[in-house]
Amino acid sequence: MIGYLVRRLAQLIPVLFVVSVVLFLLLRLLPGDPTTEILGQEASAADRAALRADLGLDTPLWRQFLDWIGGVLTGDLGRSWLTDEPVAGVIVDRLPATVELGLIALLLAVLIGIPAGVLAAVRRRTATDSALTGLGVLALSTPHFYLAALLILVFAIWLRVVPPSGYVPFTEDPAGNLVRMVLPAITVGSTVVAVVLRQTRGSLLAALGEDYIRTAEATGLRRRRIVTVYALRNALVPVVTVTALQIGALMSATVVTETIFTLPGMGTLIVNGIFSRDLPVVQGAVLVVVTFVLLVNLVTDLVYAWLDPRITY
Repeated sequence: MIGYLVRRLAQLIPVLFVVSVVLFLLLRLLPGDPTTEILGQEASAADRAALRADLGLDTPLWRQFLDWIGGVLTGDLGRSWLTDEPVAGVIVDRLPATVELGLIALLLAVLIGIPAGVLAAVRRRTATDSALTGLGVLALSTPHFYLAALLILVFAIWLRVVPPSGYVPFTEDPAGNLVRMVLPAITVGSTVVAVVLRQTRGSLLAALGEDYIRTAEATGLRRRRIVTVYALRNALVPVVTVTALQIGALMSATVVTETIFTLPGMGTLIVNGIFSRDLPVVQGAVLVVVTFVLLVNLVTDLVYAWLDPRITY
């Protein structure tokens, strides 16, 4: 196990390096001049040139990349071009909102998606199965921005049961925080719930057709015990895989969702950084998100052995 973990961690290094190179080059292809966003349209050419020199934009791209990646290796993600704040500090301030949103969305996937998938599997080809499958297809096909607008219209404007937007830190007001996170979490988690539902249903149906299930039935065990103890645990291995793969999609969904609900998270940080051409902030934020997704995939691989003892490393 330890050897496998060390090898997987070593494999993350070239992946992160390639991501860093692609990210750096793509951001440099964005149209517009960062000095215009910082100084405004009326700034003189001399002021623009001085700012470009101060930001290091007058050096070759390869030199800019080496300066940035060298700082990353020492834990320094640079400073914001707009506010001169350390990028690491800005990310630390914005990370809690995004992490909370993602955790609530995953909690919804576990508490709703897995039980619904089990129910659809054990009641295969019934009205319950058709209804749950149809709801899953509807959730997968509904864009996040449309669902967000619909939820705000119904629950915030018509029913007035939750605020339409805004954010309160959990440490300051736990109840107010959770109330404001309900609609964003449903928006982000709807797709994950649908994917987990469909995968749980398919995996459980496959597990229920195995020989060991028929043997358990022949011994007289109760149907509920067979499903929950024997079949479901083996069926959860592909469910865990699919859920982990949804982490990346979930992080991308937070960009739209946080913007709509004005949450001060990583999504709004990246969007605002792109529009204002604050490239160090965008680079640091995206790199942190990619690292997080890769680590989640690694943890997922380690969970396999706990779910299925037949899996070895």
